[in-house]
Parts: sequence; C-alpha cells; structure tokens
Amino acid sequence: MKRRNLSWLLLGFLVPSMAWADKQLNLTKGVTDISQEVYGLHMFALYICTAIGVVVFGAMFWSIMFHRKSKGVKPATFHESTKVEILWTVIPIVILIGMAIPATKTLVSMENNDNSDITIQITGSQWKWHYKYFDQDIEFYSVLSTPRGQYENQNGVGEAKGENYLLEVDKHLVIPVNKKIRFLITSDDVIHSWWVPDFAVKQDANPGFINEAWAIVPEPGIYRGQCAELCGKDHGFMPIVVEVKSEEDYARWIDEQNELIASAAAAEAASLNASLSKEELMQLGETTYTAYCAACHQPSGLGLPPAFPALKGSAVATTGSVANHIDIVFNGKAGTGMQGYGKQLSMKEIAAVVTYERNAWGNDTGDTVQAADVKSATSGSSSASAATAVEKVVDEVAKAVTAAPAEDLSKVYSLEELMTKGEKVYNTACVACHQATGAGLPPAFPSLIGSPITTGDVNAHIDMVVNGSKKNPSMAAFGAQLSKTDIAAVITFERNAWGNNTGDVVQPADIAASAK
Repeated sequence: MKRRNLSWLLLGFLVPSMAWADKQLNLTKGVTDISQEVYGLHMFALYICTAIGVVVFGAMFWSIMFHRKSKGVKPATFHESTKVEILWTVIPIVILIGMAIPATKTLVSMENNDNSDITIQITGSQWKWHYKYFDQDIEFYSVLSTPRGQYENQNGVGEAKGENYLLEVDKHLVIPVNKKIRFLITSDDVIHSWWVPDFAVKQDANPGFINEAWAIVPEPGIYRGQCAELCGKDHGFMPIVVEVKSEEDYARWIDEQNELIASAAAAEAASLNASLSKEELMQLGETTYTAYCAACHQPSGLGLPPAFPALKGSAVATTGSVANHIDIVFNGKAGTGMQGYGKQLSMKEIAAVVTYERNAWGNDTGDTVQAADVKSATSGSSSASAATAVEKVVDEVAKAVTAAPAEDLSKVYSLEELMTKGEKVYNTACVACHQATGAGLPPAFPSLIGSPITTGDVNAHIDMVVNGSKKNPSMAAFGAQLSKTDIAAVITFERNAWGNNTGDVVQPADIAASAK
C-alpha cells in the first residue's frame, strides 16, 4: 500500500512538471520599450529579493546548524548593539532607494502621454469594448467571436476549442507601427480594466472618469489581452485584440473603414424604405439575438432572473406596445443590466430582433417590425449615434454662422454681459468635457478651477480655445465653430467663474488681434 501511494505521489509531481514545461511562469517581456523597462525592473527587484533571501536564510540556517545546543555552544548575553541596529536600518534604506530610482523613472515614462500621434477612446461595456478614433470618423464595438458551442459545453459535450479560445473578436483594434498611440479609457456601466500584457498597459475603465495610457509598438502583429477586472457575469468573455499594421497598411485600413461607413449609411437609408417578410425578419432576428442577447436572456428566452428577466411570455415581448419594446432595445433601461443597442445595431437588425422576440418561444404576437418603425419610434432619441449627433451640431453651427450678421469687433461689452453670454456658450460647447462645475474629468479633461490656463496668461487661454491643444488632442479648436464674441465671452466666463475671479475682461477685438 505504501509503495502504491508513493507511486501516485511521484506521478503527481511528475505530471504537473510536464504540464508546466509549456507554461510561462515569469512576467511577459512584451514588445514595447516600456514593457521591456517593466520587465527589466521586475527582474532587478527579483534578483535583489533573491539575494536578500539567500543571505537571511543562509545566516539563519548556518546559525541553527553550527550554534546549536548539542554542540555545546552557549548563547551570547548582550542586549543591544548600536552598530548592528544602524547597519540593519541603513542597508534596507539604501536598497529601497536603489530600487525606487529606476521604478520612479519607469512610472513617469508610463504616464507621459505628450506628443501622441493618434488618440483612441476605449469604453468598456458589459461585455464588450467600444473603440473610437479621435482623428477619424471611425468607431465600432469589438465583441467575442468564439462560437458559443465551444464554451457552453451543453450536456457535457462541447465543440473543439479553437487556437485562440476566448481570445478572438469580430473586430480588431487597428493601430500603426512606430506611432505613439494615446488611449483614453473609460466605461459606461461598471468598472472594467483594459489589459494588453505585450504593451505593459493595464488601466481601469471607470464610469464617469477617464484614465490614460499609451503605447509605441515597433513590430507589426496581433497582440491579445483581456478585461482584468471582475465586471459581472460574462467577465471572462471580454477579450482584447490589437492588430498592429505598417503605416501603408494602416492607411489602406482607414480607407476601407471609411468605405464601410459610407456603405453602411447607404444600406441603413435603403432599409428605411424596404419591407421584409416575417420569415426574413425572424431569420435575421434569431441570428442577431444569438449574437447579442442570448448571453443574458438565454437562447430559450427564459433569462436569468432577477438580473436578466425572461422574454418568454413577458409583458415587454407580448402584451406591451411595440414602440416600448423598440425603445428598450434601442435605449436600454436605466438601473438594470439592459444596455441600449442603438449605437451597435442597425435599425434593420433592431427591427428583426424585436420581431423575433415577439414571435419566438410561443409568444406568437404576430407583430412584424420594419426599420422604418424603429426610425419612427426612436427619432430624437438620446442614444442616436455619436456621428449623427456630431453632424447635427456641425449643421446647426454652420447654419448659425451663415445666418448670423457680421460681427462688430469694435463693440466693448461689460463684464456682466460677457459673463451672461459666456455661461450660455460654456453650457453649449464646453460643459460635456469640463463639467458644469468646472471640475472636468481629469486627466483627459482637466479642471478649470484655479488652473494655470484660466488664471494665467490671457493670450495662452485665447490660443487654447481658438486653436486647441497639440499636447492634449481632447481639447478641440473652437476658432471655426464659435464667433469671436462667443470666444471672448466664454474665456471671460472661465476666468471669473467658480472662484477664479481674475477680473479679466476679454473683448472680441482681443480675439481678432490674436489671430493676426
């Protein structure tokens, strides 16, 4: 019996050893310069800790072995030693300082987002990533593409796992090689964490706050990561795939995306005049439901109550109005796990999935919903796409500029007049980023309360508003959007609101003079 147990014990040690042979136990070296610095810092600290361990435990075991009672050694009777106490205080301090200097240098480098070439906003959402390119009219969601059959293991039997099991997505984040990419990372629901080990980038995505990171990738290729923050039921299904292309291939990709956007817009417009049969809607609706809804509401429509209620026989999908059903799918439902899909799905897909939910699992309402019905039910919706919202703002500004009479740049306004007008301009053009309180959303959108810009040189403040910021692409230029009177008013407002109280009064003529 003992021999058999010994065999199993040896096998237990041997099998894990064979399994570990193909595993990486150390920190990922990565491909960026920063990741190499982090790896070097990690190894430096590891060597120091190892040396300390060898010295301390070596001294301890040597003392135990050669100063034991059985050898007749008698313990010393001294109580303290000033020299020893100074020594064991000074040596750790020197070691810590030696570790802190390179660590501080690396941390400062990791936080330096200056002179970035491209800025990308990354928004975590249960359970996918939304990417928006600041210098292009390109944005999209990136969703897990591993087939459901590979990870559900229904009835104890699952499909064979793919090469990149749970680490593959339908759309890659694409960036160019050897360019400094600045990431603005946030969330629209719970806390997520955007983590790509090869870049040494791991930043929390917090709702209502923007964190920053950056990377310069010297080698084209595909790099994978995951959400590293426990964010709910499908936390394990939020992979990240970054595809790094050469500058030429990246330029071609940009052109392809612009063509796809134009094509999608044309298809969306065409769908508003099309009428699909119930069978076509049900087929498209089932595909859309399986891809976007089944994870929470289950393929059977029974949901996972109470967080994800059943759709089978529910009031929303049976007795409720079609318009209300569309609104929930399009805009989501506040205070619940139901997010809006207005930015993610086309109106045709939303029409199909609503039709499917109202006729699947025995609901059998007979209702059919067309893209035009979705357009009608959601016109003016707050969840309209960001691109559409921007286009509306641009159109309104253009109309206002066209219709506005020529400015009288010689007119002098009082502080009160400029403050009143400036507050209105601020609440229209600036409040989304810098907040009504002026507190901003640091670090991407800094606070204006007591800031060097709003309390320092007036000309620097004017230049920032008129021309934007080269260091911070989040700060757009308003010289072409606002009149000189509006710019003068909003600068005056920012320099005297929230306790800034500089007393500075900026006139339209000052704005005109700065442009010369």
